[in-house]
Amino acid sequence: MTSTIYKTQIETLNMDNWLITPFVIPMAGAVFCLLFRNSIAIQRAIALASTLLIFGFSLFLLSLNADGDILVLRAGGWELPMGIALVSDLFSSMMLSVSNLLGLCVMIYAFGDVPQGEQKRFFFPLYLLLMMGVNGSFLAGDIFNLYVWFEIMLLSSFVLLALGRKSRQLEGALKYVTLNIFASMLFLSAVGILYGKLGTLNMADLALKLRSTSDPYLINTTAILFMGSFGIKAGLFPVFYWLPASYHTPTNATSAVFAGLLTKVGVYALFRVFTLLFIYDQAFTHGTLLVLAAGTMVTGVFGAAVQFDFKRILSFHIISQIGYMIVGLALMTPLAIAGAIFYLIHHMVVKTNLFLVAGVVEKITGSVQLKQIGGMSKTMPWLAFLFFIPAFSLGGIPPLSGFWAKFAVVKAGFAAEVFWIAGLSLAVGILTLYSMTKIWAEVFWKKAPESNGPESDCPPLSLTQKWALISPIVILALITMIIGLYAQPLFSLSEMAAEQLLNPDHYIEAVMKGGR
Repeated sequence: MTSTIYKTQIETLNMDNWLITPFVIPMAGAVFCLLFRNSIAIQRAIALASTLLIFGFSLFLLSLNADGDILVLRAGGWELPMGIALVSDLFSSMMLSVSNLLGLCVMIYAFGDVPQGEQKRFFFPLYLLLMMGVNGSFLAGDIFNLYVWFEIMLLSSFVLLALGRKSRQLEGALKYVTLNIFASMLFLSAVGILYGKLGTLNMADLALKLRSTSDPYLINTTAILFMGSFGIKAGLFPVFYWLPASYHTPTNATSAVFAGLLTKVGVYALFRVFTLLFIYDQAFTHGTLLVLAAGTMVTGVFGAAVQFDFKRILSFHIISQIGYMIVGLALMTPLAIAGAIFYLIHHMVVKTNLFLVAGVVEKITGSVQLKQIGGMSKTMPWLAFLFFIPAFSLGGIPPLSGFWAKFAVVKAGFAAEVFWIAGLSLAVGILTLYSMTKIWAEVFWKKAPESNGPESDCPPLSLTQKWALISPIVILALITMIIGLYAQPLFSLSEMAAEQLLNPDHYIEAVMKGGR
């Protein structure tokens, strides 16, 4: 009875219109931050309120999509496929909710991490514009607007990378923007080819027209262009090297939000186009994705194994873990897709938290070089515990969330009888655990070096700084434990999202008819 009343109220209010909130709120917040550019305190309040509101609306959209409904907003009332469509299905609303949770946590962390000089150089409006681009990407219903949201992300993230104006940040930003501009060129070329051949940009309409095309070269060539573009943005083999060269260079808050969100938007785009558009020659498209996923896992985990810089190890592990997600997409079975979605959400939470922990270690010791740090399990046992949870979750230790994520993907590999990828996934998991153990042994377990110069140069943290830095880490650690101990609710949502992705007729019908 209650659910019936709730759905009646939803239909009366036409909740499709609320699809604009995840990017209108951060855009408005960015504008107000610019208006109060002379007051850091007001900008902080605006940014915090904006991220909190976006998170609330994201959860609201998730509640609407949880019953299987698909929300569609036709901007300006234009009839599709000519107009711009915003679409929210269960997968996109799950990504929205997790992304904006992380956006809120990192915003709180930034209060204690980002230097005053960078805050004055428009950190908060840039951060909100970044969140606007991320949210818009998840809701884009046509392929060109997905490109537009990607470019908004690229511009704001490039400036955030270089905001400190240090030489290593400028070098990292140059590598980052060069490869991503190339990816954008590939993306725009693919969009142009599709539009020239099919005369539409709406993804649902593209899916319908691709079903009837008799031109296999159109499907395969454009699929490779999209694979190359989104693969660069996601950090896939062999074009991932921009990521470990840039992600460790900005402030810890910026590194954390990049690690948690930016590559995952690329992964989301791969999932969207390779479950909706390019599904007619899976031996070629998904077989190629499987090979790329294997290369991504191996190169990422070996890159991490040889590093002794805390944040560079974590950066390489972004790459290796993305390989697991693409394995799920490449296998294209219900269990594989559900496992990949579960893995995606688990990894966003865990990887963001690990970068936040690395930032606290750097604040305390003045270094992220493992050889220069040690003894923190005795001096700060609470930080050691907060590191242990996400680190060993990433390594796949039960009952933490990473165990269930890896278990689902590996089981899907065995079930699909692709034994080599299942075995490779297990081997990469062992090497991931090795890297996390190496950080644990060097930073927390071993004795502190006798000469620890950087620590003496670090000013003590104020109480406000400690609260801002530690509270997001605690929140994300608790979420990791909850996902691990009570994995079934999230996995059930992931299975529902996988079912929608593998049966795109409901998505196509909802978009073309206007929703639900």
